[in-house]
Amino acid sequence: MKTVILCGGKGTRMREETEYKPKPMVEIGGIPMLCHIMNTYSHCGFNDFILCLGYKANMIKEYFLNYKSFSNDFTLSIDDNEIIFYPKLLPSWNITFADTGEDTPTGGRIKNIEKYICDDEFFMTYGDGLSNIDINALLSYHRLKNKIVTLTGTKPRTRFGLLDIRSDGIAKSFSEKPQSEPLINGGFYVLKSTIFDLLENNSIFEEDILPSLTDLGELAVYQHRSFWVAIDTYKEVEEINKQWNAGDRPWIL
Repeated sequence: MKTVILCGGKGTRMREETEYKPKPMVEIGGIPMLCHIMNTYSHCGFNDFILCLGYKANMIKEYFLNYKSFSNDFTLSIDDNEIIFYPKLLPSWNITFADTGEDTPTGGRIKNIEKYICDDEFFMTYGDGLSNIDINALLSYHRLKNKIVTLTGTKPRTRFGLLDIRSDGIAKSFSEKPQSEPLINGGFYVLKSTIFDLLENNSIFEEDILPSLTDLGELAVYQHRSFWVAIDTYKEVEEINKQWNAGDRPWIL
C-alpha cells in the first residue's frame, strides 16, 4: 500500500529556510523533515512512497540518489573511484519521484499520480507535519467507517495562554497553552482510489474535495489525541530542534 506525500507546490515557505530548499528538506536534528515523516509510516510497515514534487524538486531527487553516502561512513579510493560503505541500518524504502508541478494545486497533484496507484486505497499526507500517529490504527478506522476519505483530526496546542475575564476586569481563569478546540485537519489521510473520479487538474483538495465529501457523507475523521505539530515558520523549526536537542522526540516511534 503506497503513501503519497505532497512535497512541493506553492505552500507556505519560510524565507530563512526555504529560499534555497523545499520545506520538506528543512532539517530536524540534522535529518530532513521528509525522512521523519517517512519513518512514521515505515515504523508501521509501510515502505512504498510516491513523492509529489514541485518547488526545487531536483534537491529532493538528489538527496535520495545520494542517500547512502549521506547516511553512512565510507572510504573513497581516489585512484579508481571505488567506494566502500560502512552501512548503518538503512530503511527499505521504495520511492517514486513524480514531478507534479510547482503551480499545481493539491487535488491536481494527487490526480497526477493516479497511474502509480495500483491498490484500492492509499495513504496521503503533507511534507511538513510530525506526529506519533499510529498509522495502522488510522487504516483500521478507515476500513471500519468505509468512506472515500478518512482524515486525521487533532488538537494542537496554542502558543499562548488563554484568559477568561470577569466583567469587572478580574481574571476568572488562566490556562497555559491549552489544547485548542475544535479538531483541525492533521493532514494524515487514507483515501479510496475512487477519489480520482472526483479530482480535476485544477482541484484544491482541501477547498474543493473535502467539503464535497462532507456533503456526501463520505468523509470520516480519525481522532488523534497525542503529539502532532505542523512546521510552518522558522520559529517552529527552532522550537522543534530545541526539543530534539533536549531528547524530547515524541514523533520518533
